[in-house]
Amino acid sequence: MTKSFVQIMRAPQSHWVGDGFRVRSLFNYNGDTAAISPFLMLDYGDPHFFAPNDTGRPRGVGQHPHRGFETVTIVYDGEVSHRDSHGGGGTIGPGDVQWMTAGAGVIHEEFHSQAYSEKGGPFRMCQLWVNLPKKDKMVHPRYQAILDAEIPVVDFDGGKARLIAGELDGVKGAASTFTPMNIWDVKLSRAGEMTLNIPDGHNTMLVVMSGHIDAGGYRVNAGEAARYSVEGEGATFTAGENTVLLVLTGEPIDEPVVGHGPFVMNTVQEIHQAFADFQSGRFGGIPD
Repeated sequence: MTKSFVQIMRAPQSHWVGDGFRVRSLFNYNGDTAAISPFLMLDYGDPHFFAPNDTGRPRGVGQHPHRGFETVTIVYDGEVSHRDSHGGGGTIGPGDVQWMTAGAGVIHEEFHSQAYSEKGGPFRMCQLWVNLPKKDKMVHPRYQAILDAEIPVVDFDGGKARLIAGELDGVKGAASTFTPMNIWDVKLSRAGEMTLNIPDGHNTMLVVMSGHIDAGGYRVNAGEAARYSVEGEGATFTAGENTVLLVLTGEPIDEPVVGHGPFVMNTVQEIHQAFADFQSGRFGGIPD
């Protein structure tokens, strides 16, 4: 039995994160967290064209904290530069991924790269928040820079998948994860019905980055996601031409989710502690 289509996930409007990222939050931890676990939030970055920036200050979002989860940033067009309080950082461009484990606490900043700012051009990205289980919420922060050339590619009938994380047809993805999940960048080479090989027991969301699919009799457009049941093997849909999907599947983490702003823990008391630790300087700082 294949997975059942459940719903279309969409955001009614876009908002700006800082002055460099115009996004639509397709889901977040304020909703049904059991249905999206182990994921917490997805910001779909609307395609945007930035003119050359001659101010000397790249657009983006300044220093801010996180605790208790991971951020995964995928770039399709443009360049993003990252720095954090634990020495992680670098610049990623089209096809690259930055995977930051906030764990016990980190302060970071994200801006357009200096080179991209100077020349401008198309910009398109997305950022995913991935939950950590209770036993790993206070791990030491780390940063994985995953370049396009390091991401394995698997061909299948109707397209190909870049395996950012997880496994497909015996091939393992590039990222190290704390719980079982799949994050695939899928490019479809034909229109028509197809089924992706997704395991039973995984929450499943197919995020349409460009093009469209039809799922459960409904059209799912760019900037929307189709959510499927946790039960069943494989997700079936009908693809339109030139469609790109971000496939998110994961084994649910059966633990409480308590989030407030940049912190996601298991209890309200842990959230209060996160704010206290941040305000007292225990997250460190980013060198000038």
